[in-house]
Amino acid sequence: MRGDADIARVGALVADPARARVLLALGDGRALPATVLAGEAGVAASTASAHLGKLVKGGLLVVERHGRHRYFRIAGPEVADLIEALARLSPAAPVRSLRQGTQAQAVRFARTCYDHLAGMVGTELMSALLERELLTGGDGVFEPGAAGADRLSSPGFDADYRLTAAGVEHLSEFGIDFEELPPRRPLIRYCVDWSEQRHHLAGSLGAALATRMFELGWLSRARNSRAVHVSDVGREGLQRSFGVELSSTS
Repeated sequence: MRGDADIARVGALVADPARARVLLALGDGRALPATVLAGEAGVAASTASAHLGKLVKGGLLVVERHGRHRYFRIAGPEVADLIEALARLSPAAPVRSLRQGTQAQAVRFARTCYDHLAGMVGTELMSALLERELLTGGDGVFEPGAAGADRLSSPGFDADYRLTAAGVEHLSEFGIDFEELPPRRPLIRYCVDWSEQRHHLAGSLGAALATRMFELGWLSRARNSRAVHVSDVGREGLQRSFGVELSSTS
């Protein structure tokens, strides 16, 4: 017989500050080597190795071998959801340097939530898709008092977003090949964004849009962070293709 879920075991894994920083660094779904993660966690290589072993054993990370090197990544979207939920519930870490403050602002401006866009850029894109009636079925807003199953920093269930015929045409012209999207993954899902408290697009369509923007050079990944940088070309492209206007100071 099985008892209740042992959430204390997962909580103990996440509770260590160094392991928490490792999970945050891997929250965008990338695979990173132990040396990079040691620097991100602020610990020695030997200490990082011990932490990584515990996270792999606990099922939060998986390890991939590429030649003689080992790379670590989060075990799946459920772990990404956990990281997002904890980020919303947790107090902000004290900022002790300009670098830390810049990183925190960057994560809230644009980041990846596993394999799709989140933060201000992600929620603005979702709003633009709805305003242009490329998507229908909701307004992109999270209302805590009216929410049914939806919770902050979690996959959403209350809204039933659907792609319109205009959306198929527009996104196909943008370079999304709908025939190449994974058939077993839902086309459209959404998450309640923890920093913006609005909806951002997930599912295979959300992942495909993010991938396409990386391919076009609109977006680039920050080093050792899940933050995403938007290039000048990307700002122009987002405005031209979707009506998303980002200020030059954002």
